[in-house]
Amino acid sequence: MLFFLPEIYAQCAMCRAVLESDADGSTAEGINNGILYLMAFPYLLVGVIGYMIYKSRQKAKKEERV
Repeated sequence: MLFFLPEIYAQCAMCRAVLESDADGSTAEGINNGILYLMAFPYLLVGVIGYMIYKSRQKAKKEERV
């Protein structure tokens, strides 16, 4: 779902004030991309761990039936 949303950019108030003073905006774009990059990894980690737990429970249920 996050990949289909329009561009979402946000910073803290201090970062925003510093980056708004940048004339060409390339620094702001780099900071925003870094924030999004760092935000993605905790969600991926939780997803992978959740998937591993799900698969191990499915395997345990399957072995229990046999």
